[in-house]
Amino acid sequence: MSDYLAKLNPEQREAVETLDGPLLVLAGAGTGKTRVLTTRFAHILMSGKARPWEVLAVTFTNKAAREMRERVAHILGRPVEGLWLGTFHALCARMLRRHAELVGLKSSFTILDADDQLRLLKQVMEAERVDLKRWPAQGMMAIIQRWKDRGLTPARVTPAEDTDYAANRGRALYEAYQERLRALNAADFGDLLLHMTEILRTHPEVLADYHRAFRYILVDEYQDTNLVQYYWLRLLAQRPDPQPQNICCVGDDDQSIYSWRGAEIENILRFEKDFRGAKIVRLEANYRSTRPILGAASGLIARNTGRLGKTLRPGRNDADGEKVRVVSLWDSEEEARMVGERIESLRRSGHSLNEVAILVRAGFQTRSFEERLIVLGLPYRVVGGLKFYERAEIRDAMAYLRVLNQPADDLAFERIVNTPKRGLGESGMRALHELARAERIPLHDAAARITEGDALKPKPRNALRELIQGFARWRQVNAKEGHVVAAATVLEESGYTAMWQADRSPEAPGRLENLKELLRAMGEFQNLAGFLDHVALVMENDENAEGERLQIMTLHAAKGLEFDTVFLPGWEEGLFPSQRSLDEGGEKSLEEERRLAYVGITRARKHAIISHAANRRIYGNWSPAIPSRFLDELPEEMIMREGASASRGMRDTPSVFGGGGLLARRPRVIEAGAWEVKERPAHSASFARGERVFHDKFGYGTVLQVEDDRLEVAFDKADTKRVLDRFLRKASEA
Repeated sequence: MSDYLAKLNPEQREAVETLDGPLLVLAGAGTGKTRVLTTRFAHILMSGKARPWEVLAVTFTNKAAREMRERVAHILGRPVEGLWLGTFHALCARMLRRHAELVGLKSSFTILDADDQLRLLKQVMEAERVDLKRWPAQGMMAIIQRWKDRGLTPARVTPAEDTDYAANRGRALYEAYQERLRALNAADFGDLLLHMTEILRTHPEVLADYHRAFRYILVDEYQDTNLVQYYWLRLLAQRPDPQPQNICCVGDDDQSIYSWRGAEIENILRFEKDFRGAKIVRLEANYRSTRPILGAASGLIARNTGRLGKTLRPGRNDADGEKVRVVSLWDSEEEARMVGERIESLRRSGHSLNEVAILVRAGFQTRSFEERLIVLGLPYRVVGGLKFYERAEIRDAMAYLRVLNQPADDLAFERIVNTPKRGLGESGMRALHELARAERIPLHDAAARITEGDALKPKPRNALRELIQGFARWRQVNAKEGHVVAAATVLEESGYTAMWQADRSPEAPGRLENLKELLRAMGEFQNLAGFLDHVALVMENDENAEGERLQIMTLHAAKGLEFDTVFLPGWEEGLFPSQRSLDEGGEKSLEEERRLAYVGITRARKHAIISHAANRRIYGNWSPAIPSRFLDELPEEMIMREGASASRGMRDTPSVFGGGGLLARRPRVIEAGAWEVKERPAHSASFARGERVFHDKFGYGTVLQVEDDRLEVAFDKADTKRVLDRFLRKASEA
């Protein structure tokens, strides 16, 4: 027995030694996926089945490719040269250099970065006389990228696949963009896979060459492949008889969480149909987490129907540990305090902050934890993104508020005077600065003066006049209705929120959520000046710490990582599972949200603390929150419930965060410290399954389930929802 095989458990060894024919390795979280993949690669070479350049090994990141190369070299005891090992894009770029002329390019083609791609598309859209204010180029680029992710060239975009973007000119703009790329001898990242897939589809002699060249194909993270990656792999792997289909894909259908960027879980689910005689090996021995953590995660994910099925079990003898904590809290502020206090306690007991993570469903959630950690002096970093007050949309909004508070703030005024675009070009800005210097007045006052003359063209002059008049109006709103309403009014009437609502990029919804979170934060302060002072101190103090830092990140960013202690806050309906995801994708999205919960729990080695709040602050008001359905799906024997329950009471204030813009409803602003806790009103009625009920927003419905004060109701015109009993009446009383 070779030494490198002796280190494997029976399941891992079966995956390594099954060399002939198609193989799918279902590798659960923490089961040694990377070890299996790299050992299999080395075993192919050690056993003489193939030479290094006859193996195609595909990863999703350059880091994973480097790690595989190093591990294979370690097992073999020597560097390995000539490998076809890399990311999808890197491998396709290497292939495309050989065959560029088949898609109208030269082998010296340039690969454009994201900025150059967007600049080129803007040029194309301007040439086609598209109104870029109404139809931003970012939105069209997102559509083109989706088409490329699905393997659709312009010729393959059918009327059913087309879009009404830019007045039904989506496909024509895509074709014009591709022609412009060819004229420049350039390709964008999507083209690398798209062009190579098209070449393999339409040039059988090229495909036959690669069938002869690659005896084995290895694929990592197969559950994250999109359609064009799937087509490319399938073309290379599905050899004509009698050639063997030696493809090994390693992945976990329970960790497929990237549909928003094109990943298709169906790729891994249909592996057996795609490759005749396919074998499946399940890696279920987890070497990372304790028995209760694995039990909780397995019980939750078992609710999904779209999966091949496996059950994680502890791979270590010392896997017993404490149960997963499910903490019920009165409100979101208490949740942030709880997390901070527990982290402080962990630190005092010698727990490294590097081994602590707070994993949130949405980026806007980080704000309350960041501020609490700063108060406690606990160093942290936000992984995979900027800290809350460093994000571009928050800096823009803060600049508007700084001008609102202090018109002489030239730096803030300069940041927002042309955001969103108001037609003020370089010459306009130069005239503005010259007037301000000549008169020794702030830019804000210079803008008011310059609109009275003809130094600017009519369009920017009128837009600038509207902005200055807006600030005067918004200061009146601030004085009469308070800083929260004033801030929401500024963002609405300035066109700033409309700018992000029109943006079709994947980041735009998150930016709007962050703006809403900013308004939540403002509700905790008596006035605008106090809030601005607070943010200035936060920005100054949060970078002073050195050494150990705990990590804050989204659940998506946490995939592939692990920590001794993981906090999972905000498990409430609408937040997690995300209501936006459910509205867009229904049951399919619910299963992906559940996979995301599974990923979150399995990041923890020793301690997992899930929390939910009965109330969250919306603007300056409080809104009741319903515990996530996922909490009911956790096996009771694996969890320990702590804290107050939702029955402790709800602040009697309706939500103002329903659809529309930031001012869907203007909230009544109450001075800080004036909140009163109202006891939950006694409900005069109890409900039973099958009973007809009425809800003010959703109308009539039928009760499906009753759990304490929470009911599942099938509404006649609003689908099935989970609601608190206090918001229902018997149908006969409605």
